[in-house]
Amino acid sequence: MRKLLPFVLAVPLFGQDFHVNLRSRVEAYKGSGEWQEVQIGQNLEPKQTAIVICDVWDKHWCSGATERVAKLAPAIDRLIAVARRRGVLIIHAPSDTMAFYKDAPQRKAMLAIPAVSAPTPLDLASPALPIDDSDGGCDTPGDKTYQAWSRQHAAIHVAAGDLISDQGAEVYSALREHGITHLLVTGVHTNMCILNRGFAIKQMTRWGLRCILVRDLTDAMYNPQKPPYVSHAAGTELVIQHIEKYWCPTVLSADLMRALSN
Repeated sequence: MRKLLPFVLAVPLFGQDFHVNLRSRVEAYKGSGEWQEVQIGQNLEPKQTAIVICDVWDKHWCSGATERVAKLAPAIDRLIAVARRRGVLIIHAPSDTMAFYKDAPQRKAMLAIPAVSAPTPLDLASPALPIDDSDGGCDTPGDKTYQAWSRQHAAIHVAAGDLISDQGAEVYSALREHGITHLLVTGVHTNMCILNRGFAIKQMTRWGLRCILVRDLTDAMYNPQKPPYVSHAAGTELVIQHIEKYWCPTVLSADLMRALSN
């Protein structure tokens, strides 16, 4: 009689470490202004990792930004779905929309987390950006500033176990409550909210969290009619490189998805 071999389903183990390749930049010869791309291998433990989704609103005052966000949102949702299954904490952070989420269990769960006093921030320099966004960065002429958003983009699913906040102190308390050491950052806009929100890269880095930008799931507010007079995509890449030089490494979503799926 033919012996049957046991069937083993190859699925990722919940909580098992996953390995990603990070990109950073170094100035090997200080003061030379010559920056070299470097690759860094990093093991991440899912239960010590979180993803924060920064300001991926349903609508932006800049129509060009709205169109680009509509393309990013489904890709972000695919990433967090895979990450969530591996035990990664998902934090939705659509600023100025907490009234919309006041009755959401994920918002109430965030508010129920005991406040943690943040440490004295690290004294880190903040070099000037490589692009001029002084006009607001909109690349679609005629658009005027107003609060166009009311919620996070509907393409991004908010699931049980996720959290919702737009406050840095709340997010920091949640990260400490969950034992998070590494914070993956996605959303918009790279030169503005991604860097400057209280729950995003600069503040969390100064508070000692190890941030990683998902570099293909972000976008800049940059008008090519302003210096350095490059395309919108090139302007976004310049800001990403700036972050890699001075703030944190980056990862590609495809690499992250592959690692989470193994």
